[in-house]
Amino acid sequence: MVSAGDFRNGITFEMDGGVWQIIEFQHVKPGKGAAFVRTKIRNVILGSVVERTFNPSDKFPTAYVERKEMAYSYNDGDLYYFMDSESYELVPINASELDDNFKFVKEDMVCKILSYKGKVFGVEPPNFVELKIIKTDPGFKGDTATNTLKPATLETGVEVRVPLFIDEGEMIQVDTRTGEYMSRA
Repeated sequence: MVSAGDFRNGITFEMDGGVWQIIEFQHVKPGKGAAFVRTKIRNVILGSVVERTFNPSDKFPTAYVERKEMAYSYNDGDLYYFMDSESYELVPINASELDDNFKFVKEDMVCKILSYKGKVFGVEPPNFVELKIIKTDPGFKGDTATNTLKPATLETGVEVRVPLFIDEGEMIQVDTRTGEYMSRA
């Protein structure tokens, strides 16, 4: 059991017949009245996000989400295949289960497959990935008056903003949670 007063980001719990994960939480102690917990929670099966307030003494059963590391192999239409590193079994996952940050994943990258009672509901790519720039405009000397960024297309086809000194063919590190350039690899 987990009480609302112990909520933290990433905790999963069962409520109203669904499995919910805390995205954001805030403990509020107003000058008048009782304290409460303001949260933004996501239904891990359906993907819907709602904002809800709880009394800190509310208790909910903990939902145990299995996180298993698997390597992304290939995609075939709407199905993306992941290989279990222990049994070498290929597991198909529908494209609707993938988040927007999956666009940074290339073949053979290890991701975490999230499931609850055997049903896969999400894929977590690594927080940081190293990708090659396949197309970008050259930066010109003297264009550095401010922290200027330019668009660059990565090997997975996604476009990110990079500093002017980055050229085609370079490897860069990208934060998959924000989609931002971090550094040269």
